[in-house]
Amino acid sequence: MSKKTSELVKDLRDCERFESYCKENKDELLTESVADRLNAIVAEKGLKKSEIIKRSELSETYGYQIFSGKRHPERDKLLCIVLGMDLELDEIQDLLRKCGYTQLYAREKRDAALIYALTHRLTVVDTNELLDRGGMVPIL
Repeated sequence: MSKKTSELVKDLRDCERFESYCKENKDELLTESVADRLNAIVAEKGLKKSEIIKRSELSETYGYQIFSGKRHPERDKLLCIVLGMDLELDEIQDLLRKCGYTQLYAREKRDAALIYALTHRLTVVDTNELLDRGGMVPIL
């Protein structure tokens, strides 16, 4: 990915056929699924899915369905998985962006609490307690 998003938008405005845009920008478009991204991280870091799912506090069935691509998680469920992966914030932001989710935004109170939880390696339970204390919706 080398083009800026603004360049892609300009290309979209200027193109006569959407198919041409896709062909000319195929290397710029996100095509990898959430499951593909998660599995790549698991392989790269030598993590165990069973341990990640356990730490995520998601049901085992649902967790494995996410990793297999049978389920597409909402952003909060993905963040539960991320809490179990022990990733750096830049890796988390990259994962969210590449999976089509909004990145965590430090000016938004709930996202700020999530950034705090992720960077301080809180568990899902501790993260939910933090959110609850602040009057915010829990992630699970």
